[in-house]
Amino acid sequence: MREERVHVMTGNSFAISDTEGDMERDPRTPTGLFSFDTRFLSRWVLTIDGRRFNALSRDDMTHFETRFLLVPGAASHYVDADVSVLRHRSLDNSFNERITVLNHSAEPAAFVVRLDIGTDFADTGEIAAPKRRSIQATVRPEQRELRLRYARQRFCRETVVTTTRPAEIDESGMTFRIVVEPHGAWATDLHVVMFLSTEVGRDLRFELESHRRHVREDMRADLREFLDRAPELVAESETLGTAYRRSLLDLAALRYTPLAYTEPLPVAGMPWSMTLYGRDALITAFQTLPYVPEFAPAVLRMLALDQGSRLDDRYDEEPGKILAGIRYGERGAFGEDPTTVYYGAADTTPLFVILLDEYERWSGDADLVRELRHPARMALDWIDEYGDSLGDGYVRYQRRNTRDGLVNQCWKNSDDAIVGRDGREPGFPRATCELQGYAYDAKLRGARLARDFWADPAYADRLEREAAQLRQRFDRDFWLPHRGAYALALGPDGEPVDAVASNLGHLLWSGIVDAGRADEVAGHLTGPELFSGWGVRTLGSGQRRYNPVGSHLGAVWPFDTALAVAGLRRYGFHREAARVARGVVDMAAHFAGRLPELVAGYDRQMTRYPVPLPAGGSPQSWSAGAMLMVLSTMLGLAPCGGNLLVDPELPEGLGRVELLDIPGRWGHADAYGRDRAAARNGQRPPR
Repeated sequence: MREERVHVMTGNSFAISDTEGDMERDPRTPTGLFSFDTRFLSRWVLTIDGRRFNALSRDDMTHFETRFLLVPGAASHYVDADVSVLRHRSLDNSFNERITVLNHSAEPAAFVVRLDIGTDFADTGEIAAPKRRSIQATVRPEQRELRLRYARQRFCRETVVTTTRPAEIDESGMTFRIVVEPHGAWATDLHVVMFLSTEVGRDLRFELESHRRHVREDMRADLREFLDRAPELVAESETLGTAYRRSLLDLAALRYTPLAYTEPLPVAGMPWSMTLYGRDALITAFQTLPYVPEFAPAVLRMLALDQGSRLDDRYDEEPGKILAGIRYGERGAFGEDPTTVYYGAADTTPLFVILLDEYERWSGDADLVRELRHPARMALDWIDEYGDSLGDGYVRYQRRNTRDGLVNQCWKNSDDAIVGRDGREPGFPRATCELQGYAYDAKLRGARLARDFWADPAYADRLEREAAQLRQRFDRDFWLPHRGAYALALGPDGEPVDAVASNLGHLLWSGIVDAGRADEVAGHLTGPELFSGWGVRTLGSGQRRYNPVGSHLGAVWPFDTALAVAGLRRYGFHREAARVARGVVDMAAHFAGRLPELVAGYDRQMTRYPVPLPAGGSPQSWSAGAMLMVLSTMLGLAPCGGNLLVDPELPEGLGRVELLDIPGRWGHADAYGRDRAAARNGQRPPR
């Protein structure tokens, strides 16, 4: 069984340790202290008189603060211990730890407290086998400081560790020789500052002396304000209430501010994706519009700032294309992989337009729509020019970077994700079905923006015409009568990839599905081949390559399922949507309210509990957002001019639900609903 890990995090910085608070390199997981895709501590191990202590208890106070209580020997023998240790850890712009040694005896006690400290400055992408680096260690006893530095041309990273107590400092740690009075305590505060320096030695973020406090009170205040700004949920279901709060807490934890930018954005998630991913950020911002509306303008502005402007095969960049992701590590900085600013995604560009329009519908922020007119039109142009690489009217992808670019550039981006029912993979360029749905939706939304805000009715008419033609063409070429479903994709010669997959839910969400086909599409999404009882499988269980533990070949992703729930309601399948939504809520109950990134696709009746997969991270922004999107969909929230429409359809067992102070162009509004069983029993609404 894999050892339990403990983390603290804030922004895109995080520290992962064992249950005692120690950090040591592990090729299976990114253990240590990380920030901006670099490990700043790979060793942080505490001993007392040469012994490692064991955890008696732990208190996870907030996402950025935790405490460990340690005793010698096995925790079951703590009653015999004359000494215990409290480690109080926090993470803000620095990593902070207060070590307190408690003497429980009636006599003075002498101890040798040792903290082994080391770093490899590994890139997040090389955790399994970090390369050897020449690291310079500088000891400054008079300043109680150990400084570890790595430089490669203009790329420089530095870890500075200081203590508030006198210590013997060497290149691999600090030793404290102490005497603790009877029933007394001794403590030291340790601060670890992570420097990201330029070639001229200037740190890109902050100065050391301004960040000495153990836990910054403004972080606690910021968390309180973040939670207070969100709507209040009043629910009879304890599970729903717990999941709602957990989702908000995770979204608060996953905010970071990119370099040379001022507004916080959602990172994708712990531990492998603690940076901006275009797809994840766009979808998270869409999911959370009724709850955290400030995400959307920050995401849109940042992605517009980095919008593609040229043809660059190395980074899969094209004019108008919205980026796939940003990385800050050494590998990207020196071109060892194309991740510094990478554009290998075919869905981010239409999703950019979709989010811009949806944000205006909720917020009434016409100024942002006008501000981003040029980036939005460039994105719409990309759909028709570079997106339509074969000129057949479909958005397709084929990587320009044939060495290490992503093979599949849709959300299912593992190499083997796009397969037919018989397991065969199509050629390139590939046109996956959901890309066409996104393009259709983007054109319709772009038309509204052009007519209402850009004073360009001719352009609006053109976009609406193109959307109608795309919808008609899509129904002709993608529909498989013998399957009663749309093809997963088309190959380069127009041959359909006939697998049944969760992409059908994205089609309903986009609105591209012909009304006459919706019954069959909904039947697949809620039938035994795709619906596991917890959510929608990425690939149907009847397909040859189906694998319940395959990330994109049968596993269940909450964000994917949330889009399917929204799509089902869009087409009037209210009870079916409620049934799938109930599966998501029940899944959250098994994880203390936190939806994982993905779970195995095993049938619910087989396992009786959702099985998390090690490939998934936690927390994840679009999983936290999925819970909120499911809640919005159950309540039927939809902006309509200056009003918020509410059309609840709650799963049985949730009882009464009320969401108060929902922000939007209407100011603040309330929404409530009750499930059918509660309605049959004559229960009154909450207010």
